[in-house]
Amino acid sequence: MAGFIGKELHALDEKGRLMIPARFRRDLFSGNAVISGGVPVFSPVNPASGTAGIYLYLMKAPDGSLELYEPDVWQKMKHALAGLSDFNPDERLLKTLIYESLDVVSLDRQGRISLSREFLDHAGITKDVVIIGADSKMVIWEPGRLDALLREHAGRFSSLAGRFF
Repeated sequence: MAGFIGKELHALDEKGRLMIPARFRRDLFSGNAVISGGVPVFSPVNPASGTAGIYLYLMKAPDGSLELYEPDVWQKMKHALAGLSDFNPDERLLKTLIYESLDVVSLDRQGRISLSREFLDHAGITKDVVIIGADSKMVIWEPGRLDALLREHAGRFSSLAGRFF
């Protein structure tokens, strides 16, 4: 797992592609590697397109952001979801909500991913984005939405940290 840390401001290009920050791209090989004889070998196949290359799982988050997961991180979440029952209405609903919000995106040779109109609209993104490295994932925000969230909850940091640490 890469351990993404940091925050960067980027802009979509004219085709709606987003450049993944270079410092995050350097670490993407770990989650996309296939282990052969104990040695990572870069030859994954994107499950959505069937093509080889670096790919990530993109999810619409309930807070209005987008989240990017490496395949190894998503596999752990997938395993947990597989343990949920299709016969329990709440568990089935959760699986539906998550899988409806999920897509697979590939990095092109320049380190960009394409974001569909559906995902851009969900996050309110038109041009600029803030990409936050949140350890096991990258979180993509429209800058105004992130600023509003941070202002709204600015005074809660100490109480939240005190509850959880």
